[in-house]
Amino acid sequence: MTTPASRESGAVAPPVDVIAALTGIAPGDALDQARDRRPESRQHAQGSFEALFVPVDASQVSLPERAAVALFVARLHREPEAVAFYGALLRETGGGAGLEPLIVAEAERAAGSGPYGSFRAENAPESVAGPEYAVESVEAAYALGDRLAAALEHAHMLVLHPRDADRERLGRLLDAGWSSTGIVTLSQLVSFLAFQLRVAHGLRELRESIGGAAAPDSDALASLAAHVAVAARERAGATAERDPAIATESLPPAPRVDEPQRFTQDVLGWKPWIEPLPVAEFTEAHYEALVQRDRVHMPYFRLLARDPEALRERTLTDLDIFFNTDAGLPRAERELAAAAASRFNGCVFCASVHSRFATEQGADRGEVQRLLDEGVGARISSRIDAIVDATVALTATPPRFGQQEIAALRAVGLGELELLDAIQAGAFFNWANRLMLSIGEPSV
Repeated sequence: MTTPASRESGAVAPPVDVIAALTGIAPGDALDQARDRRPESRQHAQGSFEALFVPVDASQVSLPERAAVALFVARLHREPEAVAFYGALLRETGGGAGLEPLIVAEAERAAGSGPYGSFRAENAPESVAGPEYAVESVEAAYALGDRLAAALEHAHMLVLHPRDADRERLGRLLDAGWSSTGIVTLSQLVSFLAFQLRVAHGLRELRESIGGAAAPDSDALASLAAHVAVAARERAGATAERDPAIATESLPPAPRVDEPQRFTQDVLGWKPWIEPLPVAEFTEAHYEALVQRDRVHMPYFRLLARDPEALRERTLTDLDIFFNTDAGLPRAERELAAAAASRFNGCVFCASVHSRFATEQGADRGEVQRLLDEGVGARISSRIDAIVDATVALTATPPRFGQQEIAALRAVGLGELELLDAIQAGAFFNWANRLMLSIGEPSV
């Protein structure tokens, strides 16, 4: 499966859908057929992987840096198939003999059960303290270097402490030699993995519940990683390694914001912590990445447009997950899943947007507000409770979604396609929340 950009560059694209490879779904089985009902999300989830790991330009974030961060994130999620795949990808992209065990050891030292962090909204008293991670040993700091050490610390914050993201943390990345564009790509990569690993986890559990295929083969995952590495080097060409001449940047002045005091269905604004791409620098490729051209007036999308390929594939994944109404879970319930993930992760902006969408699509406004006010433990109805509980279990890091949640969802009437929609809607907002929280902040 290839993206338009990979076809244009002549790259050898990965022949296997990576989520299917991590999941062990066989062609033609029940889950494969359900995924075929959401063809755009399937295609563009793979396209997002290719945009981030088979990039057209790796000068801002090198191929080994991408694989090293992915291995660290996979180990934090305790997903063995992904650890095997991204570990092989790190070896194949030239990460060096000692880097893989070092990354795994650092991830084991950094592991926890999140999301941690402080809620600042007055109707969210359920803050949870948790260990923060820093590269501490002289040996690890020397082996990783300033850039990769800072990237792992940023990844840990995004994975386990999304509520604690702040502007100063981006300053640490800039001080370590990351560019604004590199930060956008790094944040996209970690946030995408938060989606990909949850979809794969959810589908593995769903496959188990219906007696599906055998677990993924480690040799097949290693072979796929080798093919991805070849494709990445061919596509990135001269940019396959990071450009050391990238100029050092500093944070722009802090934006003036009126911080929301509550989780709300009201319309909120959002302001970036690093500079969006100026409109004057937009090319046709950047406008294509927006999908909807008038998004050029929105700072969030202009910031993500610093990596246009990743933005385009992410947007098209989003649209199919939430707007494809070829049967499956009703739109209102997909939006409720998005709101529940956002409430649990602490993203006031995303919760406001998608709780409002849930209401607009037919959910009871008062019940939706109860979810915002009382948190994900609010009891509303058997069906809504099952969807929220499953979303929360999937959103936990590492995910604890399993047979209990699937049984509860089946008990309120969900079949394979509805279960796929619930898994993908909840998983996607682990991507969206982490981007929104890590590169800017909401404002009334």
